[in-house]
Order: sequence, then structure tokens, then C-alpha cells
Amino acid sequence: MMSRQQHTKENTQATQAAYFPGLDEKQVQERLLRDGLNELSSTRPRSVLSKAWEVVSEPMFLLLISCGILYLIIGNTEDAFILLGSVCLIVTMSFLQERKSERTLEALRELTSPRALVLRDGIRKRIAGKDVVSDDIVFLSEGDRIPADAIVLEAQNLSVDESLLTGESVPVRKQKWEPGNFPENKPGGDDLPYLFSGTLVVQGKGIARVTATGEKTELGKVGKALSAQKEETSRVQTETRHAVKVVAITSTILVVLLVIWYGLSRHDWLHGLLAGLTLAMSIMPAEFPLVLAIFLGLGAWRMAKKEVLTRRIPAIEMLGAATVLCTDKTGTLTQNRMVLSKIMVNGETYSFDHDESPDHDSFPELFHETLEFAMLSSQRDPFDPMESAIQQTGRRVLAGSEHIHDSWNLVEEYPLSRELLAISRVWRSPDMSRYVIAAKGAPEAIMDLCHLDARTMEIISAQVNSLAAQGLRVLATAKATFRHGELPSQQHDFHFEFIGIIGLADPLRLTVKTAIEECRTAGIRVIMITGDYPVTAEKIARDAGLDTSGPILTGQEMETMLPSELGERIKKGNVFCRTTPEQKLRLVNSLKENGEIVAMTGDGVNDAPALKSSHIGIAMGERGTDVARESAALVLLNDDFSSIVTAVRLGRRIFDNIRKTVIFIVAAHIPIAGLSLIPVMLGWPLILLPIHIVFFELMVDPVCSVAFENEPEETDVMTRPPRPTNARIFDKSILWLGVRQGLALLAWVIFIYGFSRKHGFDTEQARTLTFTAMIAGDIWLILVNRSWSRSLLESLKQKNTILWSVLAITVSVLMAGIFLHPVQKLFHFGQIDWPYTILVIGATLCFTGLLSTIRFFRQKKVQTS
Repeated sequence: MMSRQQHTKENTQATQAAYFPGLDEKQVQERLLRDGLNELSSTRPRSVLSKAWEVVSEPMFLLLISCGILYLIIGNTEDAFILLGSVCLIVTMSFLQERKSERTLEALRELTSPRALVLRDGIRKRIAGKDVVSDDIVFLSEGDRIPADAIVLEAQNLSVDESLLTGESVPVRKQKWEPGNFPENKPGGDDLPYLFSGTLVVQGKGIARVTATGEKTELGKVGKALSAQKEETSRVQTETRHAVKVVAITSTILVVLLVIWYGLSRHDWLHGLLAGLTLAMSIMPAEFPLVLAIFLGLGAWRMAKKEVLTRRIPAIEMLGAATVLCTDKTGTLTQNRMVLSKIMVNGETYSFDHDESPDHDSFPELFHETLEFAMLSSQRDPFDPMESAIQQTGRRVLAGSEHIHDSWNLVEEYPLSRELLAISRVWRSPDMSRYVIAAKGAPEAIMDLCHLDARTMEIISAQVNSLAAQGLRVLATAKATFRHGELPSQQHDFHFEFIGIIGLADPLRLTVKTAIEECRTAGIRVIMITGDYPVTAEKIARDAGLDTSGPILTGQEMETMLPSELGERIKKGNVFCRTTPEQKLRLVNSLKENGEIVAMTGDGVNDAPALKSSHIGIAMGERGTDVARESAALVLLNDDFSSIVTAVRLGRRIFDNIRKTVIFIVAAHIPIAGLSLIPVMLGWPLILLPIHIVFFELMVDPVCSVAFENEPEETDVMTRPPRPTNARIFDKSILWLGVRQGLALLAWVIFIYGFSRKHGFDTEQARTLTFTAMIAGDIWLILVNRSWSRSLLESLKQKNTILWSVLAITVSVLMAGIFLHPVQKLFHFGQIDWPYTILVIGATLCFTGLLSTIRFFRQKKVQTS
């Protein structure tokens, strides 16, 4: 007996050429000349020289290069090679990163050029996707990627995964096109006839006519929007550029003045040049670029350990300032997997706990039949995520029972249609005695198949609404039997019996509620932007702990709003649903116009423009597309929302520690600069020589670049609001605190020098005591700036092995310089007895300890970060 399905297939193949003649070769060539290939145009690659100039013209690299050249001039080749070597390393890394960025549109081009089965000259041909043209007839089957935008001409149970463009993982049903019956052709929504380039057929078959190719497709529009977006310049880059200018101008003026002063007043231009170079080394804070590079680099390493990959390092610094976090729903707040959540039969409900899977004995008999027929109405090895969830749960809880029918044969399938949103599968029992029909679909369609009375339909509808209100996707199941030889032509000819209702959900991630509460405590507003329906969006938002008291805005409502009106509405609402890629981008830009620092998460091509436009774009690593990842600054390797909060915590810690380091650098350089300048101006012998500056740098560099970076976060790091939008790393209050501390220490070391000379110590002995006091004072600067939320005694208890190791080495080298003759000679130190050394160190500790009790010389509290 030939089944109805086989007969239909043969008949369809015989008549396709008549109904859909397709294009001939002449028409194809005309369209190719008119529209071009079906691919996205790529931007012209930049030359190696232009890339190199962009990298080395960054202020951070200019400062590194300047310092390296200065060290070469004075003969300090080791420091010069370290600095210039770091420039080469960073330039190489920047080249690699630039290449990755250029792959963004390349990834889009690959998506728009799959293979396609088309009808040409009445013959079906498999061609490259780039050769598809408008009006081509395309044949689609399960697993095919759609090569261009199209409209459906014929559909057999056709479902398409449009998550690439909508972000929603649940496939949407497609129906045959009929003129005038459908709204605007935008991605998302069931029972529409529109197909979109790059999306995936997950079930059924279809025939479609191409309506747009290349950049005219929805995917192409995203590509154009993406290429039009400019990346945000980070504050680190802006502030460093300003710092380079200030330092360069100031140091040049001071060095020139000092050389001229020395030469004119002492008639010794050679030593004047030496004094000028010493001053230049002392006031040239080479640590600034090193600190910024190493802090952010180590920050990226720390984030990688927390499953957050950093693609653009300056974004780390921006995390601490984020005021709004825009997140999608599917896969970020939820687990991005459909699960069978509830079964309802005759008003009784069974809820699945997916942390503790039930076995056959603990699963109530009342619900067995509903699950059994839900499985029979699904494919055995499904591609559809909802059918996959049904099969997985059923095989787990019904294992070993009579409700598993692996030996039954599928005879016929009745696909859903626009008129009847239900699918029926006909199975034949092994003894060939009967057919069993299992139906599944929209509850109203299943109730229609069962010909229920009004009262029963009212009761079931209330049950369906109760599950839908919980954010579940609700399906109903029914069964029928058939003993005749010839199967009927439609589902309505069977005598169906209503069985029950099932509810499917994409469950919330376990860590989400805690993470969102932590965001709220930290003053970060969380906004959900999703392509899902309002009821589902509101339910997930409420369960996740978002504030849903404000208005829930849909994409359709946004279309009618003026920019000013949207700017006001976005201040009140935290849930935005049924949004398109253009609307996501508009939301991000509107938030930026409101003065917010925006972090945006996304995974699909649809999210790429918004990711690139936001201050901090965060892409999903597990399920995200290449386009989204290449457009983002950060990538979540585990797709977990809580990882974003961890990244914010690290971002705030990094910003705090950079500021502490800036204070230390400013404060520590003031005594060095003062001891280089004051003796020249007052006619004293030179106190500091280049060797002392080198020793100072050897102590300061690791302290700045590693020790301060290793400091733990402040106790209130996630209980204070984001730092103000105008807050800077080189903030006036920060710089002024460093100046206060540095001037106090300079006054003390000048006092030590004057006191030593007055009491009979020669120049080299006075230099020894003065330098010892300065290094002891620098150690105080380190300790007093370690923490702003803990007392000095509490901060001393903080674990930081690197810091204590650096200080131990520093003290050891200093002691060797004082008491070992060969090292003493290298440092141009004089012979000093133990008691004087201990006296100077003790006096310095008393002086700095007194300063520590005065608020004027300590940061009162953490700057809002």
C-alpha cells in the first residue's frame, strides 16, 4: 500500500517545474549584473604601515618609546631594551588583534554563502550560496542554512531557527505566502511566510522564492550597521594621551632650565648635562605606561581564570564605571535549553525538578499517557529543541515501561498548517493489528481536533492560561486509533481523545538571582532586551529578580517613539521584548545619550551592532556566533551571567589599584625630583646620581606593576555605586594626594641632608643617610596607600607575597650599599656606622607614622568607583 506521504512526494516532484519554472541562465546573469553576488562586501584591508602607525602613535607606546630612547642616550641599555622590547611585544599583539577584528565581516560573509539547491532551467542544481540571485526558486530541507531572504511558496511542517537574528532559540513555524495576509517581514514570530538569510531549517521541508540577496538581506543590513559603528575610545587611552603631553612638556622645560642654570652658575656644562639627565630620569614617570599595560594585561589574565576572555583590554577599566547592564534572556539569564517543566492532566499538575530527575517508580501513573503520546507525536531523533526535551524526559522517566515504543513503525505524518496548528503521527503496532495516532500542538488546535464541548474547552483553556502565565510554552496532546486500510486525508477525520497538557521552559540559571542582587547593591541597573513575547519576558525577569514595576516596552511600540520619548521611557522600564537588531542598537544609543555607561551582552548576529556600539560589549562564548564574538570587547566562555558580575568586581578592583599606584608614583617621584633640582638651585653638591635613580626605578617598577596589582579588592568594592562618569584615573584629588605625600617626604629628606651636613658628615655620608631616609619613606608610601577601606594596621595583615618579597630585596640591596664596600663604592656612599643608620630609619618611621595619623596625608575613603 502506497502511503499518502509517498504519493504526495512523487506528485510534487513531477509538477515542480510546472508550478515553479525557476530562472534561466540569461535571467541569472542579468540579476548578477544588477545586484552582484550574494555576499557581503568586505572593507579594504589596511596596510601594515597604517596599522603600525596607529599602534605606535598611541600615547602609551609613545611614552614607552620616549623612555627607552632616553635610557639609550644615558647608556642604560638594560632598561632601554626592556622598555623597547615591551613596545615590540605589544605592537605584535595589536597586529594579531587587528587581524581578528577584520574577521568580523568575513564571518558574516561565510554565513551568507552556504550551498543552495535551486531550480535553474527546470532542473534542480546545487550551487554556491554566493551565486543565488533574486527570484531563484530554492528547495529547503531539515538542516539547510537558508542562502538569502525569501518567501515560502510551499511548506510541509517547516520550522526555522532564527536565533541568529532574534536571539531566541525556539524555532518558529513557517507558512505558505498569500498576498495581503501577513504583516511586515521581520524575523521572529510563528506562521509567517518570510525566510531570512543565514537562518537554519530545523524541521520539515519547503520551497521558497528569493526576494533579496547580499547586503539587501536582513543579515546584510546588520553587516552594514556593524561596519558603521565606531568603537568607544577608552578613558585609559584618553587620559594617557593627556598625561603624555603634560609630562613631555613639563619635563622638557625643567630639564632645559636646569642644564642652563647649572652651566651658567658653575661654568660646568658637562655636569650640567648630567644633572639634567638625572632630573629627566627622575621626573619621567616611565611607570605610567607600564602600570597601565601590566595592570590591564594581568587583569585580562585574572578574568580569563574566571571564564571571561578579554578581546579589547581597555574595556577592563570601563567595567568599574558601568551603570547599566543590558542582557538578553536566552542563554544568559536562562540555560538556553528547553526542558519539560510541567504536565497537567484533569487539573492535576506534576512539576519536574531537573536537579533531581525522577525515575519510573516515582513518576505518577496519572501522567504516563500524556508523556507517552507527546513522545509519539515527536520525532525519535529530533532536531527541534522542544521535541528533544520531550524525548529526553520521556526516555528517562518511562524507561523500561510499556510506554516506550521503539518497535513501532511510523506510517504517516500530518504536518501542522496555518489553519490547524497541530501535528499528528500515525504509528503501526508490531502485530500489524492497528494504527495509533498521536497528536501534539497548540491547545486550541488539539481541542478542536477532539471536538470538545464548550464547558470542557473553558476548563482546559483556564489550565492552559495558568501555565502560560508562568512563562511556559504550552502544548496539548491527544490520541486516536484507526483500523481501516486507507488512511484519511486530514487529521480531523480521526476520532481524537484529549489526554493532557505539557509545559516547556528554558530554565533560569541558578546563579542569576544572586548576581542580579549583587548588581543592584553595586548600583548597576540590569535591563533585559529579548526577542521573546511580553508574558514570557516578564515572567523570566520577575523570577530573575529584575524590577518589573516599570512599563514593559515592545519593539513595535518603540517604532512609533521619538528619540526624546524613548529616552524618557527607558529610564523607567527594565524589560524590552520583541526587539529587532536595529531596536537593540537604538536602545544602547539612547542609554548612552542619557549619560549611562553601557555594558551589553549578546550572542547572535543581531546583537553585533549593539555590542560594538556599547561601551563594553560582552559576547557569549559557548553559543555565540563568530560575528558577535568579534564585535565584543569581552567573551563569556561559560555564558553565565554571574561571570559578568565577577568581571565588574575585577574591573573595580583594577581601577582602585591603578589609582593607588598613581598616588605612589607621583609621591615617590617628588623626593627624587626635588633632590635632583634643589641642590643645583642652591649650589649644593649633587645628592643623587644616575645609579641612585636606577636603584629607585628597580624598586619602584615591580612595586607599581606587580605588587599593587596583587592587592585584594576593597571591602566595599561591590556595595558602592559606579564611579561618576567624569571620574578619572589621573583625577585631581588623586594627584593632589600624591603631591601632599611626596612634598612631606621631600621636606623630611632635605631635613636629613641638612642635619647631616651641619653635624659634620661629608657629602658622601650625607648622601648615604639621605638616600636611606628616602627609601624608608618610599616604603611608607607603599604601605599607606595599600588600602583605602582598611586601617594601616589592618592593611599590614593583608596577604601580598609579591609586595613583601620586593620590599625584602630592596632593603637587602640598600643594606649592602651601606655596609659592603664594593657596593658602597658603586653607589658613591660614605662609610656610616650602624647606630646612625638605625637612627635615621627609626626617625623616618616615627615621622611617617605621625603623618599616617593625619587625614590630610591619607585617602579618607575609596573614591566612588
